[in-house]
Amino acid sequence: MGYALGIDVGGTSIKAGIFTLEGDLEATKSIPTDELTNEAAFADVTSALTDLIGTCGAKPEDIVALGLDVPGPVNAKGEVGFFPNIKLDAPRFERALKGAFPKAVTAFINDANAAALGEMWMGAAKLYENFVMLTLGTGVGGGIVTNGQLVAGHVGAAGELGHLTMNPDETETCGCGRKGCLEQYASASGIVRLYKQACEVANAMPCPLSGRSDSYAVFQAMGAGDPQAKWAISSMLEYLARAMANIACVVDPECFVIGGGVVGSFDIFKDELKQRYQAHCLSVCKDIKIVPATLGNQAGMYGAAMCALDKER
Repeated sequence: MGYALGIDVGGTSIKAGIFTLEGDLEATKSIPTDELTNEAAFADVTSALTDLIGTCGAKPEDIVALGLDVPGPVNAKGEVGFFPNIKLDAPRFERALKGAFPKAVTAFINDANAAALGEMWMGAAKLYENFVMLTLGTGVGGGIVTNGQLVAGHVGAAGELGHLTMNPDETETCGCGRKGCLEQYASASGIVRLYKQACEVANAMPCPLSGRSDSYAVFQAMGAGDPQAKWAISSMLEYLARAMANIACVVDPECFVIGGGVVGSFDIFKDELKQRYQAHCLSVCKDIKIVPATLGNQAGMYGAAMCALDKER
């Protein structure tokens, strides 16, 4: 029996899952990592992955596909670009994985694109061949699927929806080096930023925040009647809705899938988001569905495994 591995590569850890070829997740493992740039680090990972597959009674030669989602651009040929937030020697790491799992086809995929593929394979987009996923987390990521195929683009930058310019008058700089990106308003950290700005203007004390991305606390404050929190959430939804209306003009999807950490508050903001989207979109695009992602932080593992399985087939 063959299996696939889906590996979500992060800055401080790897989340890995072993899947049947039909897409059933059998077991997962979190593997602490440092810099994935040397043989000792590669050996630690391959050893932990071997332990993971052993929990299912599988052997290294049973792994027929191994996918890795990474926080950086990956083009349509599977070639990786730069990694702004992690230390990873991708070619050497891939060689180490092939040495440990000799029958596995390997594939790299951008993390947001992997989440989109995961949702299409076993999640909220299972019924759709044309959809756009927006992941609202610390930043804003995206994935575009048309006719059942992921759109990667020439250099792998397709789906970088968090860097749509939404406010040309913005004075603060985005992490990408430009100003006024969607990510500065619609991410978890963007919500907190908008909330703090509103509190400063109103000379009001902000609610307790556990960190720069604690959007959950802002949603709770809105529920408790905090007017600055309500303004921040409404402002975020306005930026997001306008971005979605523009995306619909280009892609014309059947569905928008909203993922990332902010999706935990989807039931709170879904109606306002739909109203604001319909106020901005082309009339023929008003009935595009807006749904929450369902796979949570495992979506990337699913999508990475699917990407490798597609390549293997």
